[in-house]
Amino acid sequence: MEESAFNALAEAELARIESALEDCGVDLDIEPKPGGILELEFDNGTKMIINRHTAAREIWVAAKSGGFHFRPQDGQWVNTRDGADLWAMLSRLVGEQAGEPVQLARAD
Repeated sequence: MEESAFNALAEAELARIESALEDCGVDLDIEPKPGGILELEFDNGTKMIINRHTAAREIWVAAKSGGFHFRPQDGQWVNTRDGADLWAMLSRLVGEQAGEPVQLARAD
C-alpha cells in the first residue's frame, strides 16, 4: 500500500476512534497531536496513546496493559499477534483503564 493511501486510511480510522471515544460515556481527555497521534488521559491519571505508524503501515496502541499493532485487512484493522479486531481491543483496553465497561462501535 502506498504511503499516502495508508495515511489517508489511518487518519480516517483515527478520526472515527476519536469520535467514538468522545461519545463512550467515560470521563477522559482526548488530545489529538500532529502526526496522527491521539493521547488519552483517564481520570485515574493513566494514559493511552493511539497512533499511526506509517513505516510499518499499522495503527499502534500503547495501553497500560501493553502495546498492540493493527494492520488493515479486508476492511478492518486486525492485531498482528492474534488477529483481534481493533475496535474490540479498544473497547477492552479503554474499559480496563477507565475501570468501567466500554463498548466502542465503528461508525462509517
